[in-house]
Amino acid sequence: MAKDVAAYQSSGEALTKISPITDANKRSKHNPISFPIFSIVYTSNMSTLRIRPFQAVHPTTSDATRVASVPYDVVNREEAKAIGQANDDSFIHVVRSEIDLPDTHSPYDDEVYAKAKVNYLRLREIGALVKDSAPSLYLYRQCMGDHHQVGLVACCHVDDYNNNLIRKHENTRQAKEDDRTNHVLGIHANSGPVFLTYRGNNIIDSIVDDEMNKRPMFHFVAEDGVMHTGWRVKNQDGLLKACGSINLAYVADGHHRSASAARAAVELQEKNPNHNGTEEYNWFLTVLFPADQLHVLPYNRVVLDLNGNTPENLLAKLSEIGTIEKTDAPSPNSSGSCCIYLGKEHGWFQFDFKDIDTTDPIASLDVDLLQQRVLSPLLGIGDPRSDTRIDFVGGIRGTQELEKRVDEGDAAIAFSMCHTTIDQMIDVADADLIMPPKSTWFEPKLRSGLFVHDLS
Repeated sequence: MAKDVAAYQSSGEALTKISPITDANKRSKHNPISFPIFSIVYTSNMSTLRIRPFQAVHPTTSDATRVASVPYDVVNREEAKAIGQANDDSFIHVVRSEIDLPDTHSPYDDEVYAKAKVNYLRLREIGALVKDSAPSLYLYRQCMGDHHQVGLVACCHVDDYNNNLIRKHENTRQAKEDDRTNHVLGIHANSGPVFLTYRGNNIIDSIVDDEMNKRPMFHFVAEDGVMHTGWRVKNQDGLLKACGSINLAYVADGHHRSASAARAAVELQEKNPNHNGTEEYNWFLTVLFPADQLHVLPYNRVVLDLNGNTPENLLAKLSEIGTIEKTDAPSPNSSGSCCIYLGKEHGWFQFDFKDIDTTDPIASLDVDLLQQRVLSPLLGIGDPRSDTRIDFVGGIRGTQELEKRVDEGDAAIAFSMCHTTIDQMIDVADADLIMPPKSTWFEPKLRSGLFVHDLS
């Protein structure tokens, strides 16, 4: 990275300096794994989130079902390959292009990103993906059973991400961040949106409701039963004006995508001797959902063994730090508790934590209570990010998956959690803190390939 990089605000108002953060403050107690790429000193007060229309690359109406794919990070290589083998035009060939190379290739090889570009350009050349001729805002609705959520598809500015107008609550892993940065640079596009949330308001909701009465760009039901519908916004001026009330947004899902978009912007800026701040790479693809529409499921845990304990003495130790009772219910009935499964012989138990500090946004989280009071001291799980004795099970799989893991011997104990709330997530982000790993599981997942942000 250059020692000192000059950049203009997108408005062209004034020159700002982007300076590398020193080694002394690259890492903090809240972010020991990853850190901001650069610090920004603004010459004007940027207190409102910048939201901008863009020329989306998207499937034609008839191709949307065939092109749309699951996100890159919800399937392993074998699962991605199976999807790709069944559908040559699936966007999985773009976001997981290693499936089109021999298995001997690392998913981080340069050839993988080159293949992603080839696959992306192929979809555009055959007309499965088209680029709008004019910038627009878009709406993206998902329906999963009785749950409905509608997001605004638009671009946000990388400076707002780095200046914490777009707030985070998770660490990133360097390897995954590098991977997505190389992917952005390889295809010169944001292939998947960052899932943002904001505190909604009635004016935005009213405009969105009116727009959804118009003809959609695409409408289909995916193989998992989730319905996906997209619209091009007609009343763009009205919606942009209403969005002026959004001062902050929060990364719900997509911490690696947002970090990689910011890193890619720096690299492209360094390579551009004529950089003036108006370039498309200063913006990245997002979908903004009102917080009150989001559907959060629990993120459950299973542990391989009991760390030398028998089920009986583990239950005795648990009774010393909380209240534990036999139950027929596999899910906790309230925050501050969890359910524990020890196999068919012992069944399910309800465990209630004692002495919870409700003033601490981290220490009051059920996932942190479990980690600090049970997983670490009793089961020896020191760092859940790296310990191979623990696994995480998304709530979409249900408690039956927990029972299956234990009953089939893949784990010795399972923990069924209460979901982390949106308010808890926002409180953590506002306090500039980092949640424990695997704290939130959002459903439904955003499909890839429905909206792409071309950086050219």
